[in-house]
Amino acid sequence: MRFSEEQVKDIVALKESLMDQIDKHHESIGMLEKNILVLDLFLKGSSFTKASQLEVKESEVKIQSIEKPVEKSIFVKNSIPIKRINDGKIIANAFVTPDQVSIVLDNEVEINADTPPFKSFFLDRIIGEMKKKDFAEAENGKIQKESVINYIINKNGVNIREIIIRNYRQKERVNELINTAGWSLTRMLENINK
Repeated sequence: MRFSEEQVKDIVALKESLMDQIDKHHESIGMLEKNILVLDLFLKGSSFTKASQLEVKESEVKIQSIEKPVEKSIFVKNSIPIKRINDGKIIANAFVTPDQVSIVLDNEVEINADTPPFKSFFLDRIIGEMKKKDFAEAENGKIQKESVINYIINKNGVNIREIIIRNYRQKERVNELINTAGWSLTRMLENINK
């Protein structure tokens, strides 16, 4: 059976539409998986009990200190893999502490800081909007000026090696920063390969 030229165009358009939908669903699945990872990390963090919060009887402390020295608790950084949206390859890892989010690019990934949409989307739109809100809160006296979100880009030559975001202050922001960093880095790699 032969198709007319218009029918072929419709079929091609349908195919492209389906491929776009598949890409969007892959992107959504990737975002959902990252959300689950972040939630898992926060759940683990919330079950952590500091020694200062425990009520211990004086006699128990003496017995414990005689038998073995009390170990100090150390906060361990949580690592979250950031994957390329189209194929799931790990392109960076995010390390979350109470003070900052560090996004460390994989050694094999070389991305110039000037590659779009890094500055226009990730720095200006995502972090920039958070910064505006923080400045407004600082103006109103809700937070200290030192608590306003900020970032540092560590480079090797012109290539990004690490993005450090300090004073994120809100757990919800961690999720947004990691997800949008993954999206931005994926788009940057696509732009380099064009």
